[in-house]
Amino acid sequence: MRNFEDTYRHKGLRKKLIDSIRDKGITDENVLNAMMNIPRHFFMDTALEHIAYQDRAFPIGEGQTISQPYTVAYQTQLLQVKPHEKILEIGTGSAYQAMVLAEMGANVFTIERQKKLFDTNKNFKLRQRYPSIKYFYGDGFEGLPTYAPFDKIIITAAAPFIPPKLIDQLKTGGKMVIPLEGNGIQKMMRITKNSDGTLDEEAFSNFSFVPMLKGRS
Repeated sequence: MRNFEDTYRHKGLRKKLIDSIRDKGITDENVLNAMMNIPRHFFMDTALEHIAYQDRAFPIGEGQTISQPYTVAYQTQLLQVKPHEKILEIGTGSAYQAMVLAEMGANVFTIERQKKLFDTNKNFKLRQRYPSIKYFYGDGFEGLPTYAPFDKIIITAAAPFIPPKLIDQLKTGGKMVIPLEGNGIQKMMRITKNSDGTLDEEAFSNFSFVPMLKGRS
């Protein structure tokens, strides 16, 4: 069961959360405003509602989590989202990240490999609010070649390598934000695709994500 009321209390807790994320170094007010406009408790069971606005990840089933709000803000800020951009998300999960992107005006194509999570999102109440999100059940390593190229790509699971098929689906000048697994740590990376096919790689902070897996489940 979920509670789809957004009371003054919820909004107050959400503002406190957003203020804490700002204090941690997130400076993009468009990201913060988008997250302020989305009730995070809508994505969680009522049993967890009282802690929905803590800055931490929570389980959503199938071994997946709704990401820590700071992590969502961090990745979104690195992505440098602009209105009407075509963004591919790998790992729909709860759909919270996808809706943050849509709230910022992006056209979002999101892939989920877990069938139960994909089916849950079919009936999610907030889905009607964001018709610019298109949902797909599939293998994130394969991307969505039919809908390519994309302006931006965001990966919300720890990848063992930079998926070549996703690079192929990225526009020249496009950016990918990806947590990359290596030497026992997950480093947040921003990859920019150059006109000659080479990649510029920027490394940022360490994070903890569930692993990016091949195939569908």
